[in-house]
Amino acid sequence: MSYEAISVFDILKIGVGPSSSHTLGPWRAAQKFVQTLVDRNLLQEVNAVRVLLYGSLAKTGKGHGTDIAIQLGLCGEDPVTFDVQSINSRIADIAAMKELVLGGLHEVQFDPREDIEFLYSESLVYHPNAVTFLANFKNGEAISETYYSIGGGFVVKEGEKKSTSTEIQLPFPINTANDLLHWCMKTGMSINEVVMENENAWRPEKQTREGILKIWKVMSECIYRGCHTEGILPGGLNVKRRAAELNKKLLAGKKYNDYKSWIATIRAGGNSFKYTLDWVSCFALAVNEENASFGRVVTAPTNGAAGVIPAVLHYYIVFGDGNNDDRIIRFLLTASEIGSIFKKGATLSAAMGGCQAEIGVSSAMAAAGLTECMGGTQKQAMMAAEIAMEHHLGLTCDPIAGLVQVPCIERNTMGAIKAITASQLALQGSPDYAKVSLDAVIKTMWDTAKDMDTKYKETADGGLAINVPLSLPEC
Repeated sequence: MSYEAISVFDILKIGVGPSSSHTLGPWRAAQKFVQTLVDRNLLQEVNAVRVLLYGSLAKTGKGHGTDIAIQLGLCGEDPVTFDVQSINSRIADIAAMKELVLGGLHEVQFDPREDIEFLYSESLVYHPNAVTFLANFKNGEAISETYYSIGGGFVVKEGEKKSTSTEIQLPFPINTANDLLHWCMKTGMSINEVVMENENAWRPEKQTREGILKIWKVMSECIYRGCHTEGILPGGLNVKRRAAELNKKLLAGKKYNDYKSWIATIRAGGNSFKYTLDWVSCFALAVNEENASFGRVVTAPTNGAAGVIPAVLHYYIVFGDGNNDDRIIRFLLTASEIGSIFKKGATLSAAMGGCQAEIGVSSAMAAAGLTECMGGTQKQAMMAAEIAMEHHLGLTCDPIAGLVQVPCIERNTMGAIKAITASQLALQGSPDYAKVSLDAVIKTMWDTAKDMDTKYKETADGGLAINVPLSLPEC
């Protein structure tokens, strides 16, 4: 059986905002190009580098920081560890000096204004998110490599074959939701247990658990930071950050000292529907405001949709019984597998599928994770994922000014609420009577993506991106 082996750490990645496909992906592509030069002992021979951005990377690259990410990647910096507070100063230095240190080892002349070219009217066939790197050498020769950022931080080099089962053999190979259900029924294991057994093929379980808890630590720190940071988001739209103001309003002057006491203070406020709803929105806003500010986030499964899963998991921790390492791990393992199945059967890229590929998939992931943690069966978890995506089908990607701000930030609040609603519907429903399967909705999503007009696929050429005057404040 042919299948694609995808780990939880492929779906959930620590990185820098504002976009997984337009920031994290190009950053990784630049790193890969530099590594090619190192592997071929050519790094010290380079005397010039140029970068060509195609399709969606060109059209919304400025708003997504694609040029910034590529410069940092060429310098050998890692998005997982790079100090996000240093981004502006590093980019300013490169522009002023008109040079960068390739791979952190070799200085070359580089003027971002001249050497990064935005080819707005050109697009490559394989994927709209394409970048070509060209290096000229001292002896007059040159090489070029083209990479495609295919969504969720995944990068494919032109001419390279996709990873296959020849690289790793999983005990439970999964391509579809039906495959996942088959293994669950055959073994009697829950979704998260099946996923953990597959993860054991990559590394010891202890490492997987530690890695997932690290993922959650970054998520929770992002929520807390976003709920305590005021100001205006960068990019020129003058969008005001709202999470911190909402946090203050909801807590009404109550005091706390740190994340732990903050959670206790929120919990002490009760669990009325309005109060809970406001907090879920606040959590999602916080993450995506951080994301829009080039903050440290987790791609889940994309940066544009990075707030949905943390908001729903935080809801479960604050207002449920999820404040437990085992439950957090269970939630994220289940969610990651749903994201993996969407990637295999459709896409995680808004440039290919519109925002249904980002907010829709993240909502489906969160719905499944919450349902399994709330005691739902494997079928109910998949039913929840299906319901969440079913009501995101056709969602377009139309970022105003190419920025991941309007309508992207609010859409994360909507995706989080839909995930919770979908979970409740599935927990109170009977999957055996469901008319639509998860595999059917994934196929429908992909069919819809292929039919969708290109202007609604992260180009800023349609929808709100052309109908909302830039001078107006966010609605």
